[in-house]
Amino acid sequence: MERNYVIQTKNLTKNYTVKKKAADTEAGSGASRVVNRVDLAVPEGAVYGFLGPNGAGKSTTMKMLLGLIKPSDGDITILGTSLIADGHRTMREKDRLAILRQTGSLIESPSYYAHLTGRENLQILCRLKNVPESEIDEVLALVRMERQQDKKAGKYSLGMKQRLGLAGALLGSPKLLLLDEPTNGLDPAGIQEMRDLIRTLPQNRHMTVMVSSHLLSEIDQMVDYVGVINHGQLIYQDSLLRLHEHSRKDLCLRTDNNNRAVCVLQENGIACQIEQGLLAFPETKDEQTAFLISALVREGIGILRLWERQKSLEDIFLDLTGKQVSL
Repeated sequence: MERNYVIQTKNLTKNYTVKKKAADTEAGSGASRVVNRVDLAVPEGAVYGFLGPNGAGKSTTMKMLLGLIKPSDGDITILGTSLIADGHRTMREKDRLAILRQTGSLIESPSYYAHLTGRENLQILCRLKNVPESEIDEVLALVRMERQQDKKAGKYSLGMKQRLGLAGALLGSPKLLLLDEPTNGLDPAGIQEMRDLIRTLPQNRHMTVMVSSHLLSEIDQMVDYVGVINHGQLIYQDSLLRLHEHSRKDLCLRTDNNNRAVCVLQENGIACQIEQGLLAFPETKDEQTAFLISALVREGIGILRLWERQKSLEDIFLDLTGKQVSL
């Protein structure tokens, strides 16, 4: 079945000019490519995780989608509307405003008036968005801010500011929600609440959500689809389920004599290796597992623990990028 995509980009690129020092042999300035020919495809009604280490190009990409940064090259289509007008990569203002009315966003850090209360900040957003103030109570309840709504925003913790920013993004029931590191500053309970809320938005509020993060465990529990970006390049894009299906499973075994167990298994033609006090095998069939256990028991080797280990999203990212990520 053909899918509808709320966001599509083709060869989306952003270069920044970097001034060179006088001592450099090359004259003039050079270009730093922050986003490199990225082809995004965000399915309608999904939570799309935009995953990558700090500095990978996540925020720059999302700013280009919102028209906050002009692309150096490439095309952008959001909610079926192409936003690139000419060779200068300028977005048509009429189309951009029409899209923004259907889009909520929280990029990098929330904006707010510190001398106003949380509710007063939301009232201003209602006027700017032409949204009835009756929606304020609903979004405050969604982000669990009812008790803090009359407190000055400048007195909020970082986590409360994130909640206020999300509440503002939800005003007007947008079709598309862009969230850049939305759990920054939240305590563990707040992270769980934020994750649960984002997870329910497509079904309960008919939104498509694109959420960026460098916290791999959060993405793993929150999204349907994932795009992995590293050094400005999109190195993977597909469903989270497909990504996990591609991960290799290991059979792990701990015995009371691992060194002797390795010898016994090798004598029986079973390859394994010792990793941090356990024996690791490639994923095996049930018959082979039963055979290796029997071989060890016959030699009087005690089986302390046996379990199947699947790669975490962090391990998969390490395989894709060939390097450790910054967490």
